[in-house]
Amino acid sequence: MPFAVAIVGRPNVGKSTLFNRLVGRRLALVDETPGVTRDRRTGDAHLGDLRFTVIDTAGFEEARDDSLPARMRAQTERAVAEADLALLLIDARAGVIPLDAEFANLLRKSPTPVVLVANKCEGRLGATGVIDAFALGFGDPVAISAEHGEGLADLYDAIAPHAAAAADEAPAADEATGVLQLAIVGRPNVGKSTLINRLLGEERLLTGPEPGITRDAIAVAWRYRGRDIRLVDTAGLRRSARVAEKLERLSVEDTLRAVRFAQVVVLVLDANDMLERQDLTIARMVIDEGRAFVVAANKWDLVTDKTAALRRLRDRIETSLPQVHGLRPVTVSALAGKNLDRLLDAVLAAYELWNRRVPTSALNRWLGDAVEAHPPPLVAGRRLKLRYGAQIKTRPPTFALFVSRPEKLPDSYSRYLVNSLRDSFDLPGVPIRLLLRKGKNPYAPER
Repeated sequence: MPFAVAIVGRPNVGKSTLFNRLVGRRLALVDETPGVTRDRRTGDAHLGDLRFTVIDTAGFEEARDDSLPARMRAQTERAVAEADLALLLIDARAGVIPLDAEFANLLRKSPTPVVLVANKCEGRLGATGVIDAFALGFGDPVAISAEHGEGLADLYDAIAPHAAAAADEAPAADEATGVLQLAIVGRPNVGKSTLINRLLGEERLLTGPEPGITRDAIAVAWRYRGRDIRLVDTAGLRRSARVAEKLERLSVEDTLRAVRFAQVVVLVLDANDMLERQDLTIARMVIDEGRAFVVAANKWDLVTDKTAALRRLRDRIETSLPQVHGLRPVTVSALAGKNLDRLLDAVLAAYELWNRRVPTSALNRWLGDAVEAHPPPLVAGRRLKLRYGAQIKTRPPTFALFVSRPEKLPDSYSRYLVNSLRDSFDLPGVPIRLLLRKGKNPYAPER
């Protein structure tokens, strides 16, 4: 990881707002509710000519037991240990409170250098808090307003000396490095974060029996068999009728955004309650977005009759998700670490199919055979003509067929063509888009 800067502090001092300001877009959820951020979130930040990795953290809490706040605190401490620099944020309008002082004492014991930042200094309301911040013992505080973008030049001057050795190590763009974007989605409490932790081999994400722990879509860089992968953990998606709170709506929007930017999406199911209505809703949303798709039945070690359960799951997929005909689910146990290699092999295979390109000559030979085996219907006494086809894009495979009267071609015949395409060119489980276009009449007069 390049030069890394962790943003730390007690709840509601503006850490996520500063994070969004540094990365240049609203990646982290921001709300007035304390404790919105729970997991560590990383982003590619830029400040003037500085390029670095910035880490958003949960608000510092006084907890050392097994509770959720204690696990959040452990994540923050780990972020500080991994970072090259920590920005300790305080709320200048509220001044220095005992929790700020306690956190400052903790940071003094860490080898990670600290820059003190007084946030919310717009206007004159924060002047007293800036003066009080000197008592924390980290030198001159940097006065900023993350929400309004004020004081960033002073923040640059504070970070630059620490980043001098890594100032030119800008992270490469995804397209240049071929990073595979892999989003993990599903209902709450199906084991998404546990799965990612097991893949990474560390407790990178908060887990626990409490539903709805994950709120942000958290991206983690990883490498598997020489392949760079960005794992994206997402908030659990409940039925829309049950989503009432503003914060949960923001989490849902963040998850949907993660799906739109993903290349492969793994839908995690609870093996004891597979493919219920909400699972199917999520699956159809992923398919409509045209993402490569993998289904993982988690907690498989808890299933008693595995053969019958797998048969039911496969039948349900074939019946309820015909858009990805041929999709084979992968059974895993994230907690026990079983079958994770099979899951990743399925992810890479789905990605390859998603990028598959069919030669035009082979496509038109298939079209001739498909029409001969099952001719299109008659319209007003004349048979529709399918003249030729071409693949116009990949990701997902998208084909254009030129038809004499495309608006008259029945949906049932289009489904027949898609299924025939899938079988003929070995495209199981991948969304296929078929676009019907009007073929040019060679006998029509030129205009």
